[in-house]
Amino acid sequence: MSATAIHGDFVGRVVSGRFTLLRWLSSSRGVETYLTEFGDPSQKATVKLVPASSGDAETRMSGWLAAANLSHPHLIKVFASGRCEIDSSPMLYVVTEYADEVLAEIIPERALTPEEAREMLGPAVDALAYLHAKGFVHGRLKPSNIMAVGDRLKLSADGLILAGAIGKPSIERTIYDAPETIQGRIGTSADVWALGATLVEILTQRPPAWYGAAAAEPAVSDSVPEPFATVAQECLRKDPARRCTLDQIRMRLDPGAVLPPVKKKAVLEFKTRPEEPAEPASPPLASVKPAIAAALKPAIAAALAAPRRRVVVSTAVVTLLILTLVVWAIRSNHKPPSQPAPQAQNALPTSQAAAPAPQAAPPQSSAETSKRDQSAASAAVPAPVPASQDSAAASIAPPSQSSATAAPAASTPTVPPSQPQPAASQPSGSGASKGAVAQQVEPDVLAGALRTISGTVKVAVRVSVDATGRVTDAGFESAGPSKYFGGKAIDAARHWTFKPAQVEGQAVASVWILHFDFKQSGVTVSPVETAP
Repeated sequence: MSATAIHGDFVGRVVSGRFTLLRWLSSSRGVETYLTEFGDPSQKATVKLVPASSGDAETRMSGWLAAANLSHPHLIKVFASGRCEIDSSPMLYVVTEYADEVLAEIIPERALTPEEAREMLGPAVDALAYLHAKGFVHGRLKPSNIMAVGDRLKLSADGLILAGAIGKPSIERTIYDAPETIQGRIGTSADVWALGATLVEILTQRPPAWYGAAAAEPAVSDSVPEPFATVAQECLRKDPARRCTLDQIRMRLDPGAVLPPVKKKAVLEFKTRPEEPAEPASPPLASVKPAIAAALKPAIAAALAAPRRRVVVSTAVVTLLILTLVVWAIRSNHKPPSQPAPQAQNALPTSQAAAPAPQAAPPQSSAETSKRDQSAASAAVPAPVPASQDSAAASIAPPSQSSATAAPAASTPTVPPSQPQPAASQPSGSGASKGAVAQQVEPDVLAGALRTISGTVKVAVRVSVDATGRVTDAGFESAGPSKYFGGKAIDAARHWTFKPAQVEGQAVASVWILHFDFKQSGVTVSPVETAP
């Protein structure tokens, strides 16, 4: 069966009674990749189909089973694998973690900077060292198998081979296939060769030129800077015994790095504690700079910036807690002595400050009135947010709200979810009245991803709201140019709540369009009710 027939006819079929083929994604070397769903609650996943008649069917099956038992933060997870039949055609399948973006999509647009290349190499070397210590070879390392899942770079894990195995040489050879693999010999040094070829390509947008095993060693372009030029040249030795090791690559990237003592220790731990496989930490590479990956696709850029984000978020949380205590202490000192307990006063939203009292208040002097106004004004001023706080970059400020009622949670306590917000006045008699936004949820976007934006990324999400104000369905009105930002927008929209619209005095369902604008400075949302 041809590849065209496979990806044209198999959409909608169910693999092994569990995995529906939702959309065809790609085709490579006879492997067809589809979008599917896995788990409860369901999450995006990919399923790859391979004809059972392929010459390396048993090798693939054993590799998939082995990969399912491995665990490393920079390896794509393998969820399931097996055999199936589709239209009487025997197939092999493997279900893996879904990747948001692939490094190979970046290279045609531009080369990586040296800083970006360094941050990509760290996770790649970590993952390869882990596989080699477990007795496996990756076997297919190249830009198309280096991906971003959330804020983390990962290598594919569905093509693993036992180190030292004799396999059937590939007919379609590329620069990523080490010379010795033409004889079927697969060793860990083959991954080092592929890493060198990948390094040259990400820095120059072209893989190194090479004309086969009989030719001289590949030449590394003069445009490749140090230490990457030396690393690539040492990786691309024709003789596997002369190639550099992964530890030597780490030392080239960071001469001050302290390497693990002995590899045997990791193997011993795996044998004695297989239920808790070791996850080696990344080597102490240079810190990620804020300008790194300025033009990368958002998911890849967020993955490269992840080490910095973990440090910044920890500092921001501590700073925010301190600011919250200071603001609370200042506000407590401004309360008039006749007011009730602080908890009861603070539980009131700002919008209730002007509500009429049930009894007339005694007259006050102008001095007391002035002091009271100053206290109220100071309480309405938002607490300053530190510049290092990543979450502050994505603030939502719909135009229907005034700045006085949009104070952040750090400075003004809000009404608990179980306590209803004050309802807006409704017109008396018959007719329809518009609903309103009850609770907004901002997209969970990394600051590193926002820094990749030039201009504005616009996403419009249409949500269906039932008569209780809950979102029952969300879909794209306009998905925008980025899968990453589109996904973050639609995930946030599903958690909004609304004050229902009214028709003839009865709450009814409604439809809203939420217009998300993503910029380097943050995120804004403009909600528009379109029905009723």
